[in-house]
Amino acid sequence: MSLFTELGIVIGVALTLSLIMKLLKQPLIVGHILTGLIVGPFITDSGSIETFTLFSEIGIAILLFTVGLNLSPKTIKEFGTVSLITGVGQVVITSILGYFVSIWLGFPPITSIYIAVALAFSSTIIILKLLSDKGDIETLYAKISIGFLLVQDFIAIILLFIIPLVSETGGSLQGVAIKIGLGILMVVVTFFIAFSLFPKLDKFLSSNTELLFLFAMFWGIGIANIFKFGGFSIETGALIAGISLSTLASRHEISARMSALRDFFIIIFFILLGSKMTFGSIGAMLPEAMTFSLLVLIGNPIILMIIMGLLGYKKKTSLQTGFTVAQVSEFSLILMALGVTYGHVTEDALSLVTLVALITIFGSSYLILYSEKIFKKLSPYLSIFEKENVHEKKLRNKKHSIILFGCNRIGHDFIEKFKEQKHEFLVIDHNPETVEMLDSQGIDVEYGDASNIAFLDEIDASSVELVISTIPDTETNLLINRILKSKNKDTVVLVVANKVTDALGHYDEGVDYVILPHFLGAKYAAELVIKMKEKPEQYSKLKDDHIKSLKLRLSIGHEHPGHTSKA
Repeated sequence: MSLFTELGIVIGVALTLSLIMKLLKQPLIVGHILTGLIVGPFITDSGSIETFTLFSEIGIAILLFTVGLNLSPKTIKEFGTVSLITGVGQVVITSILGYFVSIWLGFPPITSIYIAVALAFSSTIIILKLLSDKGDIETLYAKISIGFLLVQDFIAIILLFIIPLVSETGGSLQGVAIKIGLGILMVVVTFFIAFSLFPKLDKFLSSNTELLFLFAMFWGIGIANIFKFGGFSIETGALIAGISLSTLASRHEISARMSALRDFFIIIFFILLGSKMTFGSIGAMLPEAMTFSLLVLIGNPIILMIIMGLLGYKKKTSLQTGFTVAQVSEFSLILMALGVTYGHVTEDALSLVTLVALITIFGSSYLILYSEKIFKKLSPYLSIFEKENVHEKKLRNKKHSIILFGCNRIGHDFIEKFKEQKHEFLVIDHNPETVEMLDSQGIDVEYGDASNIAFLDEIDASSVELVISTIPDTETNLLINRILKSKNKDTVVLVVANKVTDALGHYDEGVDYVILPHFLGAKYAAELVIKMKEKPEQYSKLKDDHIKSLKLRLSIGHEHPGHTSKA
């Protein structure tokens, strides 16, 4: 059987199990690992294993690169005291408990350390997906959860840096010191190049999405390889590369462009993990796996609730936050895989943690999705986790009721009207110069490509009442309408079209209103003539106002299009 045929079969099995997981409302990662468990016995050819291993390494590198893109200095400042204390506190306490439980179960010290630390990390990706699906992304407990999950990611990053360092130097102080010095130098040089050069190139690179994608891939893979040649892990290099680009205006677009590639290769990583397990080994590992799973599903939430209770949070917030740490992270599996690479732990230990991941991801999904109902049942027993006279700080989140795609000639008028009426609105534009100009005016703006499905998927439309697209592209407008209305069915969508047939097609697809600029302009002119027929002296003031408006538009690069141009 050729490698191409094997890959087709693996993807087919993955699709089937993913559909089953979707119907069961379970995270797809469970289906991916089960896929590996099923197809594992059939992937025995050395060439196939080598290829799947390469794919999984690419997936891990891209995953960490995209995580790094979201770890900007601004985000780090927003962690807050509670995120730092809960993030570090939970990792430390879980690691200590996990170590003693692992020793009690008969594992050697080094393996116990790896397992204990692996149990301490929770999945940022899975939690963000569950919180988004539930519509809780803007709640207090979600904000705290995201904060301490990022703190945990930082701790995991440090471990990804330390493990190869210690392994390559044999643990000698001189060797470790040299490695640390080399690592610091590489990080400083990477950041210096990125922070001094790339902001100047961002406008040029962002002018073409294909060019931006190739640049991001080159930078991420290139830095990962440099770190690998320096004796560090690919994971460390990829993450540093991502962080170094995290201040660019185009970071969201880069992340969106790479998401599909990341998802495909990371699926292969989880399939490869599952392939290393066997049904027989699952039966043998089940008692230990259940013990560790109980520590994660019950112990981790209790640890979080105690810490948050001491910090003065209400029992409901503490419980809901606690449920977000009731599963094992993809970082845990990456760390265990790294341990196998350096011979610190066996593949059986990796399989054990993978099984714990399956159990805890499955269980925590229910805990998070049904946290409100669970709280009502447990509320009378949770008072011990809450101080008397607690007063939580309420969130004051800035929500946008209006999203405007495109600040072109038509979009400019909408912006002026929104500012005049003091609406909370967000502008999304694909021109980096326009983004910079609007940002300098204090307007909420984000760089992004409205034709990118992954970018649209990342938009939180829960509070959006009105969406306006001034982009006269039929496919893009239909995409905006379909995706944003699927997130919020009450959102009203207005789009621009240049042709009557396009407008009718938009209405057939459920768009609420279509603006035809040329017809609209003629209608306005006709109404103006009728209105001012009896007061011709007002034309002088109208003329002066129009001249001022035209000069303003000319100064910002607005020229009226030809008949075949886009509006």
